Amino acid sequence: MAQVEMVLPAMGEGVMEATVLEWLKQEGDTITLDESVVEVATDKVDTEVPATVEGVIKSILVQKDDVVQIGSPIAIVETEGGDDAPAEEPLKDVEEVAQTIMSDINQAASFPTEISAKSGNRFYSPLVRNIAKTEGISQEVLDSIPGTGKDGRVTKDDILSFIKDGVPQSAPAKTVTPAPVAQTSAPAPAPKAVTPPPAVALDNGDEVIEMDRVRKMIADRMVSSKHTAPHVTSCVEADLTNVVLWRNKHKESFKKKEGANLTFMPIIISAIAKAIKEYPMINVQVDGSNIVVKKDINIGMAVAMPNGNLIVPVIKNADRYSLSGLAIKIQDLSIRARENRLKPDELQGGTYTVSNIGSFGNTIGTPIILQPQVAIMAVGTIRKKPAVIETPQGDTIGIRQFAYFSHSYDHRVVDGALGGMMVRKVADILEGWDLNQEV
Repeated sequence: MAQVEMVLPAMGEGVMEATVLEWLKQEGDTITLDESVVEVATDKVDTEVPATVEGVIKSILVQKDDVVQIGSPIAIVETEGGDDAPAEEPLKDVEEVAQTIMSDINQAASFPTEISAKSGNRFYSPLVRNIAKTEGISQEVLDSIPGTGKDGRVTKDDILSFIKDGVPQSAPAKTVTPAPVAQTSAPAPAPKAVTPPPAVALDNGDEVIEMDRVRKMIADRMVSSKHTAPHVTSCVEADLTNVVLWRNKHKESFKKKEGANLTFMPIIISAIAKAIKEYPMINVQVDGSNIVVKKDINIGMAVAMPNGNLIVPVIKNADRYSLSGLAIKIQDLSIRARENRLKPDELQGGTYTVSNIGSFGNTIGTPIILQPQVAIMAVGTIRKKPAVIETPQGDTIGIRQFAYFSHSYDHRVVDGALGGMMVRKVADILEGWDLNQEV
């Protein structure tokens, strides 16, 4: 018999660790290849880890609620064979995972190894560690920041308030050594004491609901995005009459043929993909002082979960799909997103995002960019409106189908001209929709 280490596999771009939610198998259980063994949670998705070997679980190395680094062993599996597998093989696997992790670190602003996930009785989220690294905050100073989160945890707001206002009075005398900056005659401002946020006054009958893990992550990411990127939003109103007529014409036959619903979303995503090809500088990411132009057009779509949270599955290479392919793909991702059955890879690698706020009856929105992307488009509800129609015989009034498109973009790298032309191009493509084209 041979004993093999089962390690926590790489789980997507920028994911460095996962929390054990529940073991689906126990010591002594027999497992087969690709059988789900343990359920874990990352800062992006809850997922099940499949077995990489067949055999019997000899020993479980991590327990429920443990935070495990990618590439770390989580169990020992006894497999059929000769002598124990040589140590070099598992180490080689871990080394390959480590290389993948380091590549992710170079692409994303991950936290430094000197900032620990746990320090004393405190736990620091990846987002807080990332900010600490970016701002040059040491472990010692991070430990001194008052935490307002559950069990005294340091939240995103706590560390941003510390960065803005200075070292708290209770902090040790040792402070962070700032990075070298250009010489200036103005003296550095004196540090200010951190003022904790005011307590929320509770009235009789008020209900207090603690945020779940996903809602906390969404909150952190939204604040981080607004802190990172100066948001600008441009809006256009598009005449979607041809799109509505075309979709109404084909939706029943498409449903019978493909077994999927022909919604407006595949039409809109198709138009966005075409517009990105014309304006590739909207399909970029910011890496320090560099602009990375992404080769692939991977469009994420915001999906509302039954519990009210949002998740953004990604359609990889969306520009290569036909309309029917997009419709089928969108329905599949949407259903599995709401059932929490998405794979980690299906939530990674997005280069642009679209949000259908029209499904909630909204007309115009100011969506927040999903980092590290630089733009996101919100599509409002389609409404009938009177409009001036130009004809060879002169202008006339008619009933048309209109919707607003709201385009938020990162003003660090996307100026108003590019951001405005991008959303205008999407509207032009949809307004010129060919009524005679096939699905």
